[in-house]
Amino acid sequence: MTRLKVNSGACGFISSVTVEKEKGKNVSVRIETDCEMVRNLGPEIASLEIMSVAFTNFLNNPVYKAAAKHLRHVACPVPCAVIKAVEVESGFCLPRDVSMTFEK
Repeated sequence: MTRLKVNSGACGFISSVTVEKEKGKNVSVRIETDCEMVRNLGPEIASLEIMSVAFTNFLNNPVYKAAAKHLRHVACPVPCAVIKAVEVESGFCLPRDVSMTFEK
């Protein structure tokens, strides 16, 4: 099981993304959050085929396609977190923290 905590920034919402490998080539995805839009995204990506997430471009990626339907804020980091968690849970990358820091 791979779990990520996502602090989305100015909106103030914290999300917990949990990805767990299933039998075969799929993963299950669970998102816990107070953000209504991200909560609505969750059921659509609750089960994903690993290769279609990890090795598909932005326009065809099922996570970003679902995000386009449910999220009004295009810079929301939750879809990226889902993809990172799928990659780690599938063994395609190491669990390394990601951050964005504004410089003044």
